[in-house]
Amino acid sequence: MTIRSDWRALTIPALMLLAATWVAPPATAKAGSRPDVRSAAALVVDEASSEVLYARRATQPVPVASITKLMSALVVLESGQSRSEKLAITRDDIKRTRGSQSRLPVGARLSRGDLLHLSLMSSENRAAQALGRSYPGGLAAAIVAMNAKARALGMTQTRFVDPTGLSSRNVSSPADLAKLVIATSRNPHIREYSTDEVHTVRIGRQAVEYRNTNLLVKNAGWAISVQKTGYISEAGKCLVMRTSIDGRNVVIVLLNSQGKYTRVADARRIRKWVEAGGPARTTVAGR
Repeated sequence: MTIRSDWRALTIPALMLLAATWVAPPATAKAGSRPDVRSAAALVVDEASSEVLYARRATQPVPVASITKLMSALVVLESGQSRSEKLAITRDDIKRTRGSQSRLPVGARLSRGDLLHLSLMSSENRAAQALGRSYPGGLAAAIVAMNAKARALGMTQTRFVDPTGLSSRNVSSPADLAKLVIATSRNPHIREYSTDEVHTVRIGRQAVEYRNTNLLVKNAGWAISVQKTGYISEAGKCLVMRTSIDGRNVVIVLLNSQGKYTRVADARRIRKWVEAGGPARTTVAGR
């Protein structure tokens, strides 16, 4: 008998009940088995049917690192601000992103569109900080907008305190992030910027090339419509994306992966598992 869960209505008691009653089948590659997911928290959802294909700690709030940038980009784009307006990187942007790598010096002037592009594609922290600072009403208003948008999307286990994800106090759950991924997939600019392989910007007289932090976007075998990576020590390696597998749109959320390539390997294992037929019933791993 197939157990189907609507990811949009996941609650902690409901997920605990599924976890308590479901008995894991052997970890093989055939349909109905569990994918060998190594990430500490994960969720795999069939978008069209709202069926949860796989869940591990799906309602547990944890730090989400630069996955935050999907939300900061969404509220900036929905604010109606011009994407062609030039913004300058300030000393305060650098101060607030201290400890993170960046190739944007003080005084660098880029369009809002380029800053969005670099924030989503290359996880450029100074770009995300400048976008939040230049939001109508300033940085504080941007954070208020991010949290308000989370509530509007039904992300009840989510809280943001900065636009970059450098703070470990930016928290969410896999179930909430699935909602964010689907919401951002409706925005054409986020789809484009997050999945570009390469983007070049001019900083002064120099052309500077940026590359996507997700290796999967340059793989022709993947049809990824939205993606975002993230990392801080408290969050581990993170990856969220919406992709097409065998003609079905699937949302994959992988949080707190250890090791450089674990999140990508998990995504590949999940894809192979879905292609093999996926679960015979909803797969819920440890709570």
